Amino acid sequence: MKRFNFNKGFLPCTIISAVLICFGLVGLFTKGINFGLDFKPGLIEEVRVAEPVAEIVYSGPAKVTMDLSAGQMDIVVSGTGAENKTYSFNFAVLKTVHELAVEVNKIENVKMTERNSSYDSTKLFLNSAVTNQLTNAVTFIYPAGTSEITTDDIRSALDDKGVDIKQLGSGADASYQIRMGVKEGDAQNEIQTAVNEKLFSKFGKENVAIVKTDFIGSGMSKTTTIRSIIMFVLVVVLIWAYAAIRFHWDFALGSVIALVHDSLIMIAFITWTQMEFTSTVLAAVLTIVGYSINATVVILDRVRYNMKMMPEVAKFDEILNQSLSDTLVRSILTTVTTLFAVVALFIFTTGTIKDFSLAMIVGLLSGMYSSIFISSAFISLSRRNWKPEFGVHHSLKSEKAE
Repeated sequence: MKRFNFNKGFLPCTIISAVLICFGLVGLFTKGINFGLDFKPGLIEEVRVAEPVAEIVYSGPAKVTMDLSAGQMDIVVSGTGAENKTYSFNFAVLKTVHELAVEVNKIENVKMTERNSSYDSTKLFLNSAVTNQLTNAVTFIYPAGTSEITTDDIRSALDDKGVDIKQLGSGADASYQIRMGVKEGDAQNEIQTAVNEKLFSKFGKENVAIVKTDFIGSGMSKTTTIRSIIMFVLVVVLIWAYAAIRFHWDFALGSVIALVHDSLIMIAFITWTQMEFTSTVLAAVLTIVGYSINATVVILDRVRYNMKMMPEVAKFDEILNQSLSDTLVRSILTTVTTLFAVVALFIFTTGTIKDFSLAMIVGLLSGMYSSIFISSAFISLSRRNWKPEFGVHHSLKSEKAE
């Protein structure tokens, strides 16, 4: 195979990487990382704004609860003096609100009133902030679609600079994620109530449905951050130990430098794009660490092999160039084929998975680049005074003579 002079690119690539990393560090100290709720205390609430398609009440003495899951509605009747029974309504059979209401109204003391009779029953959901127990008070049933508001409408309703709004989904099926940082000692219920009251005032209480709510305290967020740092350091140390045992200390250190390089490049990208740094993005960073060391190990294994098969060379860079040339096609193909899947995720998904795939794209390209140029540049520097081992040279010449 043709031997390419990769060593000519070691110094320029090292300089380029150093500039990019410094640029990232500047961004880290000036802009900071846009930490997600996993890493800082705060409230995160997902809401939909739409007029209810039906309402339901119960006027009897029993305890009646209602649950909506993908594909069906379950109404459970229990309590003293009541016939304990579960009524299940399959949306594959009852395809509209009208068909569902007809069957639900057959339950004693339960009354379901239609507002949009033709709406698709498979797209119904309940307000998670309201109890699922049916009483004389009206429980609203909401559509997953038909919302005509925008993130600007939500932002205008909350009128708070400390609130981040993200649209999940698109068109009529959109919901809106509201994230609000809190300070230590702030009460979750008070913050959530204040946010919801503003939404109720703007859009009407019955038109606002809470899809889900999460709250992370300062202690939990601090613990998550510390554990993430420990996890990353532990992964790097274990990889260094593995490479040192299998190869040599400078090979191991070169591979770790490549890993740290890839992580810093990803952090620089995350910082300057202000991508939300969540546990999903952290998973992307750790995935790239594993992917990058795999690509590096293949090259290092080839270097070790060529050290035995090329005893006549005078410079270690010749062995590096040959090894990198031997594995070049493999490095490109494995990266490109992985990119096919990751790019598909980026194009066809939204939310945290989209952020995960974007971070993966940057990491995959950086990993291929660092395996070829960054780790090899360090190994080349550490072995600049390398000389062929006489024992290997003599052994191979004896084998040829025989």
